[in-house]
Amino acid sequence: MSKKQKIPKEQEVNLYYFDNGQEQEETIDEMMKRKKAKEREKRIEERKKQDFDDKFDFDTETVIGMTNKNKIKQEEQRKKEFNKQQRKRNRLIKRVKNIVKCILLLGIITGAIVFATCSPIFNITDIEVLNNNRVSSDTVISLSGISKNENIFRFITTKVSNQIKQNAYIEGVKIKRVLPNKVQIEVTEREPKFSIPVLGEFAYMSTQGYILEIAQNELNLPVIYGLQTAEENITVGNRITDADLESLEMVLKIMNAINDSGLSEKVTSIDISNKNDYSIYMQEEKKTIHLGDGTNLSNKILYVMAILEKEKDVAGDIFANGDLNSGFKVYFREKV
Repeated sequence: MSKKQKIPKEQEVNLYYFDNGQEQEETIDEMMKRKKAKEREKRIEERKKQDFDDKFDFDTETVIGMTNKNKIKQEEQRKKEFNKQQRKRNRLIKRVKNIVKCILLLGIITGAIVFATCSPIFNITDIEVLNNNRVSSDTVISLSGISKNENIFRFITTKVSNQIKQNAYIEGVKIKRVLPNKVQIEVTEREPKFSIPVLGEFAYMSTQGYILEIAQNELNLPVIYGLQTAEENITVGNRITDADLESLEMVLKIMNAINDSGLSEKVTSIDISNKNDYSIYMQEEKKTIHLGDGTNLSNKILYVMAILEKEKDVAGDIFANGDLNSGFKVYFREKV
């Protein structure tokens, strides 16, 4: 048959089955429909069950995931707290160790100091003074206050230096302990470069303006006249006034210029009373040289040397106290 033939209604066969204990009668079509309905219900039930299982699995995974995250977070928190406590403990241990080390070191240092200051090994047996020319070694040692058989660590170097500097000739002091029992005192002395007449005597002065000594005998030093410093203030250890120090600075420039020409040994005196006309006197040449305010010294000294050569043994004055740049000519005037 090419086509399925429909079974006539009158040919349908009645089938019987039991449902809830009751015998039921149905046709083949009804049976097929009933089977399809049951299969459909079964598929629906299976789908519902599958959906329920999937949802359960998802919820379970979500719950497990959240639980694991909480556990991880709690574990990290515990680790942080543990590390924090561990760091505190380590810092405390380190602090205690440092305190113990400091106590031990302090004990060692204290013991060393006690030993060094009490042991006769470090008693001074030799005191050496270096670089002293004008001040005797005995004077330096006496001023220092250091004595033999004294412990080498018992004196304070700063105090000793200040005591030695009480001598006006001493400008600087270096003290060295040579263990176990020797002390070296190295001094730097000031040199007298100028002489100042004061109350019939002569005060020797350094280039820094310190009065080093007052004596009756005059040294072969240039004498400075015209200081503003009061005579009663010209005492050993004192320094001339600021105004005189300013003039002294110009005097040093003049002496340096003259020294370059080889004439410094001939300078007998320097007059600084007039800052606009510094003058020097050369007794050997019988001449007074007027240098003005001290400007253009090098050129002026060249003219002075020429006149000294030309007017040798002729007493008089050399005037170099004008402005060479403005056409001033250095000239000589013979003393009448």
